[in-house]
Amino acid sequence: METVDYRQIFASETDANRGMVTELGRAVLNGYVDRQQFTAASKYAPRLLTNQFGNQIYDQVKTELNDCQAYTFAVAFITDAMLSNLKPTFKALAARGVRGRLLTSTYLCFNSPKVFRELLKIPGLTVRLADVEGFHQKGYIYEKEGYQTIIIGSANLTTAALMKNQNYEWSLQVSSLDNGEIVKQVSDNIEAEWQAAQPLRAEWIDQYVSEYQAAQPAHQTLRRRQRALQPQADDKITPNAMQKEALGQIQALRDQGSDRGLVVSATGTGKTYLAAFDALQVKPQRLLFVAHREEILRKSLASFQKILGGPAEDYGLLTGSQHDWQAKYLFATVQTLAKEKSYSQFTPDTFDYILVDEVHHAGGATYQTLLNYFKPAFFLGMTATPERNDDFNIFELFNYQVAYEIRLQDALEEGMLCPFHYVGVQDFEFSADSDQATIDEFNAAWAKKADAKNLTGRVLELLSSHERVAYILQATEYYGYSGDTLHGLVFCASVAEAEAMAEEFTRQDHPAVALSGADSIDRRSQVVGQLERGEIDYIVTVDIFNEGIDIPCVNQVVFLRNTNSSIVYIQQLGRGLRKAPGKDYVEVIDFIGNYQNNYMIPIALTGDDSFSKDNARKTLLVEPTVGLSTISFEAVAKEKIYQSLREIKLDEMGRLKEIYHNIKQRVGRVPLLQDFYRANSIDPVILANKEKNYARFLKKVKAPGEVNEQEDRWLTFLAAELLNGKRPHELVLIRDLLKQATVSGPALVTELKARGAATDEATLTSMRQVLTLQFFSEKAAPNRSGYGGEPLISWEAASDQYRLNDHLKQRLQANEFFARLWADGITTGLLRGKRYVGAAPFVIGEKYTRKDSLRLINHHQNLTPLNIGGYVFTKQAGLIFITYDKVDDIRKSIAYKDRFLDEQHMHYYSKNNRRLDSKEIAKFCSGDYDLHMFVQKSGAEDNKTFYYLGTAQYVPNSAQEETLDGKPLVSMNLALDHPVSHQLYELFTKDN
Repeated sequence: METVDYRQIFASETDANRGMVTELGRAVLNGYVDRQQFTAASKYAPRLLTNQFGNQIYDQVKTELNDCQAYTFAVAFITDAMLSNLKPTFKALAARGVRGRLLTSTYLCFNSPKVFRELLKIPGLTVRLADVEGFHQKGYIYEKEGYQTIIIGSANLTTAALMKNQNYEWSLQVSSLDNGEIVKQVSDNIEAEWQAAQPLRAEWIDQYVSEYQAAQPAHQTLRRRQRALQPQADDKITPNAMQKEALGQIQALRDQGSDRGLVVSATGTGKTYLAAFDALQVKPQRLLFVAHREEILRKSLASFQKILGGPAEDYGLLTGSQHDWQAKYLFATVQTLAKEKSYSQFTPDTFDYILVDEVHHAGGATYQTLLNYFKPAFFLGMTATPERNDDFNIFELFNYQVAYEIRLQDALEEGMLCPFHYVGVQDFEFSADSDQATIDEFNAAWAKKADAKNLTGRVLELLSSHERVAYILQATEYYGYSGDTLHGLVFCASVAEAEAMAEEFTRQDHPAVALSGADSIDRRSQVVGQLERGEIDYIVTVDIFNEGIDIPCVNQVVFLRNTNSSIVYIQQLGRGLRKAPGKDYVEVIDFIGNYQNNYMIPIALTGDDSFSKDNARKTLLVEPTVGLSTISFEAVAKEKIYQSLREIKLDEMGRLKEIYHNIKQRVGRVPLLQDFYRANSIDPVILANKEKNYARFLKKVKAPGEVNEQEDRWLTFLAAELLNGKRPHELVLIRDLLKQATVSGPALVTELKARGAATDEATLTSMRQVLTLQFFSEKAAPNRSGYGGEPLISWEAASDQYRLNDHLKQRLQANEFFARLWADGITTGLLRGKRYVGAAPFVIGEKYTRKDSLRLINHHQNLTPLNIGGYVFTKQAGLIFITYDKVDDIRKSIAYKDRFLDEQHMHYYSKNNRRLDSKEIAKFCSGDYDLHMFVQKSGAEDNKTFYYLGTAQYVPNSAQEETLDGKPLVSMNLALDHPVSHQLYELFTKDN
């Protein structure tokens, strides 16, 4: 058989004249002939889409929607939850004039009447019902400029089919020119079905309701049969993964001799069951469970009985109307227990285990009496909201022993909570400039923590105007809610606004009631009952639902206010996250105005602790998922957050001081850097490097302790070079030398191997060069003298023995404050280094400076950034540094810009005065060097750090010589060995 040179078929002289045929041709060869011989743009190459390995078909479906000129979906099954996820995208497409078609059916009566009604709300979308028997298609067709992308496979338009941690699916994505045979076949098929289909109409939906309802008993029977075929677990309730970890941490506290501990657990994460599981492992003789409401007690008693078992008479209540004094497991309201008569029934050691629910209320006198009177073997406090606005310190009450903390984002990832579908919507813009200026002034004052209760009449009139409320209700109607009945919760800025909004909501056919802290418990319970029964659509409130009130039915949360606290924001968001029958998600609609604190929103939603504007921008651009929760922003709302991010300095000292004092309150002393890490607070590197080292930061916050000039320089070295944990070698060696006089080379290698770290001689030599400061020249900042000028260690080559510098050892012994900070920096670096585990020098997706990369690649000495520029070659590696968006003055001098061709290929430019025969260009093309690619969005924002994207290869025959300002330079294509992640690709390539 004759050999065909496919390269000649699809050859192109330059990147500029490579046409669509060439691109798709290479994609065909890459996908169907030889993936190693033929490189291709990944957006054209065929790919298998699954929900495995952290990927989601949903992400690709959404990405293709955002890039198309028109779209057609042919899907048998659609769920309300997935339609809710895509509503913001569909709305944005319609605003751009992008039209869509959706073909579906009533096959097996899977699609609910509500789904069909929601489909009619979507602008720019035409929906038809297929007139074929057994319609079971799953296809997504996107029209682009000159070609089409098609996704066909097993995935319906459902959450289970499109999102990770749900069904495993196989869908094949292919691209073809409009004249391609596959496009013709798909188009012919869909057009024939489309023409035969009937348009979806409201009248048809009304008729379909009875058919759908008649099919439900059969569906339920089928589900029961399917469950019967599955291996049946017994009815025993067992702890989930997070609860198991928490139980271990609580027991560890007891093993250390602690008599009390605090569990911080987001609302709805099963803290009552956690407490019951802990009681099961303790097996107390007498147990007391305390809460502030009888309703909580009765539910908790039932939960404990499920876990602990035993006769019913073992369980009792102590309330205003029931006094089961002798019960083995007693569940008491704090109000009844606080009465003198109650305490006379018990001795201080009556109960060997006491649990206090909602323990953030413990600042009250009744709780204080309880905690001071009883002396159990162990006190367990539980709360979702340990932070308080008063001066009482919950952490101090429990000896600063936080046994475990279940964060909201972790609970969502574990599926412990109901997913949220968040959408950021532009708030109403008033037509009169004076009116809008009035509202903007009010927002600015409120952001500065001015008293929002002091609303002027005009502000209140505008906030609750008919026009604004109509705008709000239009958005809430479009984005909807899970289930058949609306149970909404609205947060406003003031009581006066809440009352006015409730009145206007009611006037516009959405019955609502305002509640505030002034309302009695009975009044609150009455109104909550109205909401649960569907008698009203909304409760409008200020802050009283931040914590302590449980309304599982809530399926829509509406924010009509700015927030000065990400903690309060999450508390209010969490009001809708408790699971309930018939509730698949909670819709969160955030009306975003001209608020100075808008930057908090992406940070709060993802729980990011890096204080990185990059990460906040990624959230806005990529709109990531958290478990099955989704995040979306309308365009104008997104721009308001971008504006807030541009104007804010996330690491300004005032904000860092506030974080510092929060952790200080949590641990009851001057916090160490490791305290911030363990509490999932700010990244310790930010604190330590704000003032060059943590000792200087502590001086700024007036914490006790002094270091001399030499100690200060050593701490600066630790903060700048080792605290980040990007390589364990230096940290492990110094940690060991703090414990013993010498460390042998073989012993160190054994420890490093146990960590999976590299132990080759080049890496060990690099480690020694760093710790002896040989890596740091006097010419490149930071220089040796800035780090103390003395080697931190000595190494005897003959005996392969390491020792700590005598001067350093002497100062560690002489200054306890310095010794504590030094040891803390080492510990924190090793903790933080968990994200960098492995023998490879870099981790894809992590950020590095030029200095970091030189150290980790085992280069013998640091270089000034100017000497590196866009790239530098060491003995066996090439380090490539790309700033994707050049600042204005640089952009003017560079006509050609490094740019992604797609997720796997970069069009790259050399430095000036380079020709095709230059030695550097030969190194790029030779294949003899590992090319490591680092990219940052903007030098103005990212400054020194770059994301590592992995190794890259030169694309053969792609280098070409060009001219810039009369000087030669070379452009070429580089192919990444691993495609850049969707999030980073969007961050780099999209404007923001």
